[in-house]
Amino acid sequence: MARVIFRWTVLSVMGVFFLLPLVAMVEFSTRDPKTWPLLLDWPRLSAEYPALTEGIVASLAQAALTSLLMLALLVPTAVWVRLRLPRLRRLVEFLCLLPLTIPAIVLVVGLAPVYAWVNYFLGGSSLTLVFAYTILVLPYAYRAIDAGLSAIDVKTLAEAARSLGAGWFTVIVRVVLPNIRSAVLSAAFLTVALVLGEFTIASLLHRTNLQVAIEFLGKSSAGVSVAVSLAALLLAFVLLLVLSLAGNSKRGKTS
Repeated sequence: MARVIFRWTVLSVMGVFFLLPLVAMVEFSTRDPKTWPLLLDWPRLSAEYPALTEGIVASLAQAALTSLLMLALLVPTAVWVRLRLPRLRRLVEFLCLLPLTIPAIVLVVGLAPVYAWVNYFLGGSSLTLVFAYTILVLPYAYRAIDAGLSAIDVKTLAEAARSLGAGWFTVIVRVVLPNIRSAVLSAAFLTVALVLGEFTIASLLHRTNLQVAIEFLGKSSAGVSVAVSLAALLLAFVLLLVLSLAGNSKRGKTS
């Protein structure tokens, strides 16, 4: 009985801790009844807050491109290391986990000279942040993909496909990927969540994204700023739900 009371007490405290800020955001953002309808009216929102809509579009594009680049780099690398270079697995894992141990401000100091050349060759578009975000998301995405690969016998699947005449591209795309779909979806969600919530690098490199736009908007319109922040949180929750349902439905079809 004491254990049940303790469990519910902990859950209640955690619920209040996490839900109370959200309730406060809802209360503050609904003081003006025009705030939320404004967020649903894209043409009007673009006319009244062009910097905000630019940040939203930039963050969505950054999230999509970062997810694609991350998967294009990590999935073949993780598969190849497991099949051909197992001794380098710890080294690759160490290199992927390095960004987790380096503060964002230190990363910016190191990335600033690199981005001087990026600006020279590619221009100052906010989409160039994709390269920095791919580095930031490596620790989380690698662990998700590595866990997915650990759950299957990659070597046997690859050897069976190769014995039937499949090339390495076919092995990765048509044999390995369908078996680690949930891991790939988890890595993609983590990437989207990181990109949508990142502020430090974008701000210090003078690029536009959602969080920079929210910070700028908060100086002039706090209600709209809080409403957009809450909408971003809800978007992340909905995305997680959609990815979870997609993974479960596809897993059910394959079984």
